[in-house]
Amino acid sequence: MITNGRRLLIALMLWPLWQCQTPPTATPEPAQVPFVLILMDTGLEDDKTFNSHVLKGASAIAKDGRIKLDYTSSAGEQDYEQQIESLVARNPDLVVTVGFRMGFATARAARRHPDQRFAIIDAAFRPGFGCPEEVEDCYTREGGLANVTSLQFAEDQVGYLAGVLAACMSESGMIASVAGPEILPVVRFVSGYQAGARWANPEIQFLNVYLPSFNDPDLGKVKTQEFLSMGADVVFGVGGNSGNGALLVAAEQGVKGIGVDGDQYYTLPEARAILLTSASKGIDTAVRRLILDLINGKLESGIRTADLQSGGVDLAPFHEWESRISSACRTKLAMAREAVIKNPALTESPSY
Repeated sequence: MITNGRRLLIALMLWPLWQCQTPPTATPEPAQVPFVLILMDTGLEDDKTFNSHVLKGASAIAKDGRIKLDYTSSAGEQDYEQQIESLVARNPDLVVTVGFRMGFATARAARRHPDQRFAIIDAAFRPGFGCPEEVEDCYTREGGLANVTSLQFAEDQVGYLAGVLAACMSESGMIASVAGPEILPVVRFVSGYQAGARWANPEIQFLNVYLPSFNDPDLGKVKTQEFLSMGADVVFGVGGNSGNGALLVAAEQGVKGIGVDGDQYYTLPEARAILLTSASKGIDTAVRRLILDLINGKLESGIRTADLQSGGVDLAPFHEWESRISSACRTKLAMAREAVIKNPALTESPSY
Protein backbone atom coordinates (compact mmCIF):
# COMPACT_ATOMS: atom_id res chain seq x y z
CA MET A 1 0.00 0.00 0.00
CA ILE A 2 1.36 3.41 -1.01
CA THR A 3 1.05 5.96 1.71
CA ASN A 4 0.38 9.62 1.17
CA GLY A 5 3.97 10.35 2.11
CA ARG A 6 5.31 8.04 -0.58
CA ARG A 7 2.95 9.54 -3.15
CA LEU A 8 4.33 12.97 -2.33
CA LEU A 9 7.90 11.68 -2.65
CA ILE A 10 7.20 10.14 -6.09
CA ALA A 11 5.55 13.35 -7.27
CA LEU A 12 8.53 15.41 -6.19
CA MET A 13 10.89 13.03 -8.02
CA LEU A 14 8.87 13.22 -11.29
CA TRP A 15 8.31 16.98 -11.22
CA PRO A 16 11.54 17.87 -13.10
CA LEU A 17 10.58 15.44 -15.88
CA TRP A 18 7.20 17.03 -16.31
CA GLN A 19 8.85 20.45 -16.49
CA CYS A 20 11.10 19.32 -19.38
CA GLN A 21 8.27 18.12 -21.56
CA THR A 22 7.44 20.44 -24.50
CA PRO A 23 3.78 21.33 -24.50
CA PRO A 24 1.92 20.69 -27.77
CA THR A 25 1.92 23.72 -30.07
CA ALA A 26 -1.10 24.93 -31.95
CA THR A 27 -0.88 25.02 -35.75
CA PRO A 28 -0.39 28.70 -36.68
CA GLU A 29 -3.09 30.35 -38.75
CA PRO A 30 -1.89 31.15 -42.28
CA ALA A 31 -1.01 34.83 -42.65
CA GLN A 32 -3.65 36.88 -44.42
CA VAL A 33 -2.36 38.64 -47.52
CA PRO A 34 -4.08 41.58 -49.22
CA PHE A 35 -6.59 40.75 -51.93
CA VAL A 36 -6.19 42.92 -55.04
CA LEU A 37 -8.61 43.03 -57.98
CA ILE A 38 -7.79 44.77 -61.27
CA LEU A 39 -10.22 45.92 -63.95
CA MET A 40 -8.40 46.62 -67.20
CA ASP A 41 -9.76 48.75 -70.00
CA THR A 42 -10.96 47.27 -73.26
CA GLY A 43 -8.34 45.39 -75.20
CA LEU A 44 -6.16 42.38 -74.73
CA GLU A 45 -4.56 41.42 -71.43
CA ASP A 46 -1.39 40.78 -73.44
CA ASP A 47 -1.65 43.95 -75.51
CA LYS A 48 2.14 44.40 -75.42
CA THR A 49 1.63 47.92 -74.04
CA PHE A 50 -0.47 49.33 -71.21
CA ASN A 51 -2.44 46.38 -69.84
CA SER A 52 0.58 44.10 -70.08
CA HIS A 53 2.69 46.44 -67.96
CA VAL A 54 0.00 46.79 -65.29
CA LEU A 55 -0.23 43.01 -64.96
CA LYS A 56 3.54 42.67 -64.95
CA GLY A 57 3.84 44.94 -61.92
CA ALA A 58 1.05 43.27 -59.95
CA SER A 59 1.96 39.71 -60.92
CA ALA A 60 5.54 40.14 -59.72
CA ILE A 61 4.23 40.55 -56.17
CA ALA A 62 1.53 37.89 -56.51
CA LYS A 63 4.12 35.30 -57.57
CA ASP A 64 5.91 35.84 -54.25
CA GLY A 65 2.69 35.11 -52.38
CA ARG A 66 2.49 38.62 -50.94
CA ILE A 67 -0.94 39.33 -52.41
CA LYS A 68 -3.88 37.40 -53.76
CA LEU A 69 -4.53 38.74 -57.28
CA ASP A 70 -7.31 38.48 -59.80
CA TYR A 71 -8.11 40.58 -62.86
CA THR A 72 -10.54 40.98 -65.71
CA SER A 73 -10.94 43.14 -68.81
CA SER A 74 -13.81 45.51 -69.47
CA ALA A 75 -16.17 44.80 -72.34
CA GLY A 76 -16.70 48.52 -72.94
CA GLU A 77 -17.45 51.89 -71.36
CA GLN A 78 -21.10 50.98 -70.86
CA ASP A 79 -20.04 48.18 -68.50
CA TYR A 80 -17.49 50.03 -66.35
CA GLU A 81 -19.72 50.74 -63.34
CA GLN A 82 -21.36 47.32 -63.31
CA GLN A 83 -17.99 45.58 -63.46
CA ILE A 84 -16.52 47.78 -60.72
CA GLU A 85 -19.52 46.97 -58.52
CA SER A 86 -18.97 43.25 -59.09
CA LEU A 87 -15.36 43.62 -57.93
CA VAL A 88 -16.36 45.56 -54.82
CA ALA A 89 -18.82 42.78 -53.96
CA ARG A 90 -15.86 40.39 -53.62
CA ASN A 91 -14.54 42.41 -50.65
CA PRO A 92 -10.99 43.06 -51.86
CA ASP A 93 -8.47 45.20 -50.03
CA LEU A 94 -7.87 47.19 -53.21
CA VAL A 95 -9.74 47.68 -56.48
CA VAL A 96 -7.47 48.93 -59.28
CA THR A 97 -9.05 50.41 -62.40
CA VAL A 98 -6.92 50.95 -65.49
CA GLY A 99 -7.22 53.84 -67.90
CA PHE A 100 -8.37 57.44 -68.09
CA ARG A 101 -11.76 56.47 -69.49
CA MET A 102 -12.66 54.68 -66.24
CA GLY A 103 -12.32 57.94 -64.31
CA PHE A 104 -15.98 58.88 -63.83
CA ALA A 105 -17.07 55.30 -63.12
CA THR A 106 -14.30 54.89 -60.56
CA ALA A 107 -15.14 58.18 -58.83
CA ARG A 108 -18.82 57.29 -58.58
CA ALA A 109 -18.01 53.85 -57.17
CA ALA A 110 -15.60 55.36 -54.64
CA ARG A 111 -18.30 57.72 -53.37
CA ARG A 112 -20.79 54.85 -53.07
CA HIS A 113 -18.27 52.72 -51.14
CA PRO A 114 -16.25 55.05 -48.87
CA ASP A 115 -14.78 52.11 -46.93
CA GLN A 116 -13.40 50.44 -50.06
CA ARG A 117 -9.88 51.40 -51.15
CA PHE A 118 -9.51 52.24 -54.88
CA ALA A 119 -6.59 53.08 -57.15
CA ILE A 120 -6.84 54.30 -60.73
CA ILE A 121 -4.01 54.25 -63.24
CA ASP A 122 -3.64 57.03 -65.82
CA ALA A 123 -6.28 59.34 -64.37
CA ALA A 124 -6.35 62.05 -61.72
CA PHE A 125 -9.35 63.90 -60.33
CA ARG A 126 -9.80 67.62 -59.91
CA PRO A 127 -12.75 69.84 -59.00
CA GLY A 128 -15.28 69.44 -61.78
CA PHE A 129 -13.81 66.12 -62.90
CA GLY A 130 -14.72 63.35 -60.48
CA CYS A 131 -15.76 65.64 -57.63
CA PRO A 132 -17.81 68.85 -57.14
CA GLU A 133 -16.40 72.08 -58.55
CA GLU A 134 -16.74 73.89 -55.24
CA VAL A 135 -14.28 71.67 -53.33
CA GLU A 136 -10.56 72.41 -53.19
CA ASP A 137 -9.30 68.82 -53.11
CA CYS A 138 -11.09 65.78 -54.49
CA TYR A 139 -9.03 63.41 -52.34
CA THR A 140 -10.67 64.41 -49.04
CA ARG A 141 -13.88 63.44 -47.30
CA GLU A 142 -15.38 66.70 -48.50
CA GLY A 143 -14.30 65.89 -52.06
CA GLY A 144 -15.65 62.35 -51.70
CA LEU A 145 -12.50 60.55 -52.86
CA ALA A 146 -10.51 60.12 -49.65
CA ASN A 147 -10.37 56.40 -50.48
CA VAL A 148 -8.71 56.83 -53.90
CA THR A 149 -5.09 56.88 -55.06
CA SER A 150 -4.36 58.10 -58.60
CA LEU A 151 -1.29 57.15 -60.62
CA GLN A 152 -0.52 59.47 -63.51
CA PHE A 153 2.45 59.93 -65.81
CA ALA A 154 4.08 62.92 -67.49
CA GLU A 155 3.50 61.58 -71.00
CA ASP A 156 4.18 65.01 -72.47
CA GLN A 157 7.71 65.06 -71.04
CA VAL A 158 8.80 61.74 -72.49
CA GLY A 159 6.82 62.52 -75.65
CA TYR A 160 8.89 65.71 -75.95
CA LEU A 161 12.11 63.70 -75.95
CA ALA A 162 10.64 61.28 -78.50
CA GLY A 163 9.82 64.26 -80.73
CA VAL A 164 13.35 65.64 -80.44
CA LEU A 165 14.76 62.29 -81.52
CA ALA A 166 12.24 61.88 -84.35
CA ALA A 167 13.05 65.31 -85.79
CA CYS A 168 16.76 64.59 -85.44
CA MET A 169 16.49 61.29 -87.30
CA SER A 170 14.04 62.35 -90.00
CA GLU A 171 15.47 62.82 -93.48
CA SER A 172 12.24 63.90 -95.18
CA GLY A 173 11.33 66.59 -92.65
CA MET A 174 7.97 64.93 -92.01
CA ILE A 175 7.12 62.75 -89.00
CA ALA A 176 3.90 61.01 -87.96
CA SER A 177 2.04 59.79 -84.92
CA VAL A 178 -0.70 57.15 -84.96
CA ALA A 179 -2.55 57.60 -81.69
CA GLY A 180 -5.36 55.97 -79.76
CA PRO A 181 -8.56 57.71 -78.61
CA GLU A 182 -8.29 61.46 -78.02
CA ILE A 183 -8.10 61.33 -74.23
CA LEU A 184 -5.76 63.35 -72.02
CA PRO A 185 -2.87 60.87 -71.63
CA VAL A 186 -2.77 60.25 -75.39
CA VAL A 187 -3.11 63.95 -76.22
CA ARG A 188 -0.22 64.71 -73.85
CA PHE A 189 1.97 62.17 -75.65
CA VAL A 190 1.17 63.69 -79.04
CA SER A 191 1.41 67.35 -78.02
CA GLY A 192 4.72 66.73 -76.26
CA TYR A 193 6.01 64.85 -79.30
CA GLN A 194 5.14 67.73 -81.61
CA ALA A 195 6.56 70.39 -79.26
CA GLY A 196 9.84 68.50 -78.92
CA ALA A 197 10.13 68.04 -82.67
CA ARG A 198 9.49 71.76 -83.27
CA TRP A 199 12.19 72.63 -80.74
CA ALA A 200 14.68 70.37 -82.53
CA ASN A 201 13.65 71.47 -86.03
CA PRO A 202 11.28 74.45 -86.42
CA GLU A 203 10.61 73.43 -90.05
CA ILE A 204 9.42 69.91 -89.21
CA GLN A 205 6.00 68.81 -90.55
CA PHE A 206 3.53 66.56 -88.72
CA LEU A 207 0.91 64.00 -89.58
CA ASN A 208 -1.30 62.71 -86.77
CA VAL A 209 -4.48 60.73 -86.34
CA TYR A 210 -6.50 59.80 -83.25
CA LEU A 211 -8.13 56.39 -83.69
CA PRO A 212 -11.40 55.46 -81.95
CA SER A 213 -9.98 52.31 -80.33
CA PHE A 214 -6.80 51.09 -78.68
CA ASN A 215 -7.43 47.64 -80.10
CA ASP A 216 -7.64 48.05 -83.88
CA PRO A 217 -4.21 47.23 -85.34
CA ASP A 218 -5.67 46.92 -88.84
CA LEU A 219 -6.87 50.53 -88.81
CA GLY A 220 -3.50 51.55 -87.39
CA LYS A 221 -1.83 49.87 -90.35
CA VAL A 222 -4.10 51.58 -92.89
CA LYS A 223 -3.50 55.06 -91.46
CA THR A 224 0.23 54.49 -91.23
CA GLN A 225 0.42 53.40 -94.84
CA GLU A 226 -1.32 56.65 -95.80
CA PHE A 227 1.21 58.68 -93.81
CA LEU A 228 4.17 56.86 -95.32
CA SER A 229 2.84 57.52 -98.81
CA MET A 230 2.73 61.22 -97.90
CA GLY A 231 6.41 61.25 -96.99
CA ALA A 232 6.60 60.55 -93.25
CA ASP A 233 9.79 58.70 -92.36
CA VAL A 234 9.44 58.37 -88.56
CA VAL A 235 6.28 56.92 -86.97
CA PHE A 236 5.30 57.22 -83.30
CA GLY A 237 2.87 54.40 -82.47
CA VAL A 238 1.00 55.74 -79.46
CA GLY A 239 -2.27 53.84 -79.46
CA GLY A 240 -1.94 50.51 -77.66
CA ASN A 241 -2.55 47.61 -80.01
CA SER A 242 -3.65 50.07 -82.72
CA GLY A 243 -0.26 51.76 -82.41
CA ASN A 244 1.37 48.35 -82.68
CA GLY A 245 -0.22 48.04 -86.10
CA ALA A 246 1.47 51.30 -87.07
CA LEU A 247 4.88 50.02 -85.98
CA LEU A 248 4.40 46.73 -87.83
CA VAL A 249 3.74 48.58 -91.10
CA ALA A 250 6.79 50.75 -90.44
CA ALA A 251 8.82 47.57 -89.97
CA GLU A 252 7.52 46.12 -93.23
CA GLN A 253 8.47 49.33 -95.08
CA GLY A 254 11.81 49.81 -93.34
CA VAL A 255 10.70 53.13 -91.83
CA LYS A 256 11.93 54.27 -88.42
CA GLY A 257 9.52 53.96 -85.50
CA ILE A 258 9.14 54.89 -81.84
CA GLY A 259 7.23 52.71 -79.39
CA VAL A 260 5.22 53.62 -76.31
CA ASP A 261 4.41 52.77 -72.66
CA GLY A 262 7.29 50.31 -72.16
CA ASP A 263 10.35 49.15 -74.07
CA GLN A 264 8.69 47.74 -77.18
CA TYR A 265 11.98 46.28 -78.36
CA TYR A 266 11.03 43.40 -76.07
CA THR A 267 7.23 43.44 -76.31
CA LEU A 268 7.02 43.88 -80.11
CA PRO A 269 10.06 42.00 -81.43
CA GLU A 270 8.73 42.07 -85.01
CA ALA A 271 9.56 45.78 -85.08
CA ARG A 272 12.97 45.63 -83.43
CA ALA A 273 14.96 46.55 -86.50
CA ILE A 274 13.21 49.91 -86.96
CA LEU A 275 12.65 50.94 -83.32
CA LEU A 276 14.71 54.00 -82.46
CA THR A 277 13.45 53.87 -78.87
CA SER A 278 10.18 53.83 -76.91
CA ALA A 279 8.53 56.61 -74.91
CA SER A 280 8.38 54.54 -71.77
CA LYS A 281 6.13 55.00 -68.77
CA GLY A 282 7.29 53.01 -65.74
CA ILE A 283 3.84 51.47 -65.38
CA ASP A 284 4.96 48.15 -63.91
CA THR A 285 7.22 49.87 -61.38
CA ALA A 286 4.50 52.35 -60.36
CA VAL A 287 1.95 49.55 -59.90
CA ARG A 288 4.44 47.49 -57.93
CA ARG A 289 5.19 50.42 -55.58
CA LEU A 290 1.48 51.07 -55.14
CA ILE A 291 0.81 47.50 -54.04
CA LEU A 292 3.87 47.38 -51.79
CA ASP A 293 2.57 50.48 -50.02
CA LEU A 294 -0.76 48.69 -49.56
CA ILE A 295 1.03 45.70 -48.04
CA ASN A 296 3.05 47.92 -45.71
CA GLY A 297 0.10 50.05 -44.65
CA LYS A 298 1.49 53.16 -46.34
CA LEU A 299 -1.00 53.63 -49.18
CA GLU A 300 -2.41 57.17 -49.04
CA SER A 301 -5.07 58.92 -51.04
CA GLY A 302 -4.10 61.57 -53.57
CA ILE A 303 -2.14 61.85 -56.80
CA ARG A 304 1.20 60.25 -57.61
CA THR A 305 2.88 61.68 -60.71
CA ALA A 306 5.75 59.89 -62.43
CA ASP A 307 7.86 62.32 -64.45
CA LEU A 308 11.32 62.73 -65.98
CA GLN A 309 12.86 64.05 -62.79
CA SER A 310 11.68 61.08 -60.72
CA GLY A 311 12.60 58.57 -63.43
CA GLY A 312 8.95 57.57 -63.78
CA VAL A 313 9.03 58.25 -67.54
CA ASP A 314 11.97 58.15 -69.94
CA LEU A 315 13.19 57.02 -73.33
CA ALA A 316 14.03 53.33 -73.55
CA PRO A 317 17.50 52.28 -74.78
CA PHE A 318 18.32 52.73 -78.47
CA HIS A 319 19.25 49.03 -78.82
CA GLU A 320 20.12 48.33 -82.48
CA TRP A 321 20.28 52.07 -83.21
CA GLU A 322 22.81 52.79 -80.46
CA SER A 323 25.68 53.34 -82.89
CA ARG A 324 23.50 55.27 -85.36
CA ILE A 325 22.29 58.05 -83.08
CA SER A 326 24.65 60.95 -83.77
CA SER A 327 26.43 62.91 -81.07
CA ALA A 328 24.49 65.99 -82.22
CA CYS A 329 21.18 64.20 -81.57
CA ARG A 330 22.39 63.00 -78.18
CA THR A 331 23.39 66.54 -77.26
CA LYS A 332 19.95 67.83 -78.24
CA LEU A 333 18.29 65.12 -76.17
CA ALA A 334 20.38 66.00 -73.12
CA MET A 335 19.58 69.69 -73.53
CA ALA A 336 15.87 68.97 -74.00
CA ARG A 337 15.73 66.77 -70.92
CA GLU A 338 17.31 69.44 -68.75
CA ALA A 339 15.06 72.15 -70.19
CA VAL A 340 11.82 70.20 -69.62
CA ILE A 341 12.73 69.29 -66.06
CA LYS A 342 13.36 72.98 -65.32
CA ASN A 343 10.30 74.19 -67.22
CA PRO A 344 7.59 71.54 -67.82
CA ALA A 345 5.47 74.11 -69.69
CA LEU A 346 7.79 73.69 -72.69
CA THR A 347 5.79 70.63 -73.71
CA GLU A 348 2.77 72.83 -74.56
CA SER A 349 0.48 70.10 -73.24
CA PRO A 350 -2.77 69.92 -71.24
CA SER A 351 -2.28 69.95 -67.47
CA TYR A 352 -2.46 66.72 -65.48
